[in-house]
Amino acid sequence: MTDFNSLISQTPGYDAEDKNRLHSLIADWQIIADLTFSDLLLVIPPSMDDAGDMSRFIIANQCRPSTVITRIAEDWVGKNPEPDLLPLLSHTWNSNNLSRMDHYRVVDGVSVCDVATPVIRNGRVIAMVVRETNMDTRGDNGRYEMSSIGVGKQLFYMITDGGFPYQNRLSLARGKYRRHDPRVADGFVVLDAEGIVRYAAPNAISSFRRIGVSGDMVGQSFSKIVTDRIDQQSRLPEALPMVVTGKAAAAAVLEANSAVISMRSLPLESEGRPTGALVLCRDITELRWRERQLETKDATISEVHHRVKNNLQAVSSLLRLQARRTKSEEVRKELEEAQRRIETIAVVHEGLSQTADEIVDFDVVISKLLRMSVDLASRQDQHIDISYVGKFGMMPAQDATPLSLILTELMTNCVEHGFENLETGNIQISVGRAGNDLNIVIEDNGEGIDAEADADMMSAKSSGSGLGTQIVNTFVKNDFNGSIRWAPGRNGGTRIEMTMSLRAAE
Repeated sequence: MTDFNSLISQTPGYDAEDKNRLHSLIADWQIIADLTFSDLLLVIPPSMDDAGDMSRFIIANQCRPSTVITRIAEDWVGKNPEPDLLPLLSHTWNSNNLSRMDHYRVVDGVSVCDVATPVIRNGRVIAMVVRETNMDTRGDNGRYEMSSIGVGKQLFYMITDGGFPYQNRLSLARGKYRRHDPRVADGFVVLDAEGIVRYAAPNAISSFRRIGVSGDMVGQSFSKIVTDRIDQQSRLPEALPMVVTGKAAAAAVLEANSAVISMRSLPLESEGRPTGALVLCRDITELRWRERQLETKDATISEVHHRVKNNLQAVSSLLRLQARRTKSEEVRKELEEAQRRIETIAVVHEGLSQTADEIVDFDVVISKLLRMSVDLASRQDQHIDISYVGKFGMMPAQDATPLSLILTELMTNCVEHGFENLETGNIQISVGRAGNDLNIVIEDNGEGIDAEADADMMSAKSSGSGLGTQIVNTFVKNDFNGSIRWAPGRNGGTRIEMTMSLRAAE
């Protein structure tokens, strides 16, 4: 598969900074495509030392506008540019400057306007961006279209001067708000060099109505419009002053009058001089409300898991006290087995209480549990190692709890019966997972199983009175619709093979 990353990584002559520059460009060029109602093409040479033949240049990426119908419906990544574009590309590459076609091309009956700009780093052209505009979609442009196109062209010209993409961006409102970055269609405000509003798109006006802005925004200081609606006692986002003045590329989230607006500023320059700024705006009030509801729900679920864990540990402590007081060795052993199983479930709930959802890192949980199971089942003079091959991965509680019980029962069985007369040993757990399908192999170097053991191992040795084997078989077959097989190990000992289908795994 041909993609952007593979193409630039295979281009001889690109250094790490060249690649970073191109990555930064395509991370933000959707804004230009949407503002100018144009398709964008990133064109790169086959090699920085072999840029003479324009027909061998490669389209490394493309960007379609989300504000108008695209002209280029097919995927051009990895292909060579159209022959009609070669003179434009040659002039752009060799002149180190922006170039335009002196006429509209007619492609499939559509009039197309082509403009190309070089992407320059350290005085050399490393790529070119072609802006293709379907002139048949323009029609009668209104105030919105003219303002949008004008700002988009400024950003496009800034590629030539090296001002776009921005080298430094103050982004103190990322993290949980990253997916709420405003887009052109969400609304935008255009500022002049003094921070005065030149134009406000209809969606932007609607957003600021939510925080109490009334009347015409044009001609007013954008900074004053925003700050007048902020509670003086509230804590302001650190990046907000930079956003509302348009002095730096920054992002911030404004909360005022029970509304939440995500904003991002893009300073505009011409020949290195500031000419104003574009501020993208998005009303995320409803989205933020839903997030808070989810945060409350997550906190409640975590608290429930925490209390369940505490209650299970209390039950475990009671069983421990009862085991110490009983005079029957058989009863004491059964109580200790019950305590161990309760502790296993408690550890799973402890892991769930520390996450924001119902999923745990099962490798972390099970390594702790199995070490505990082996230590409890082994004698003081025994030393038994556990090794792992493969990963379980993330797992929902619905699967994590029964799987934990299965593995701890098997580990206890290995220690108590496989190493009954040995001082040292090793247990290896091999895991293979593909989506919901899980294969587990547990192999020890202990004394091995009875030759008479049947295929289902219903008569195999097990911890306690046989309840452990019943637990294992019940969970494997009923909960995971799986199978389990005991067999002699390849180098002595016992080998246990399990295949399962996880029920709730992603």
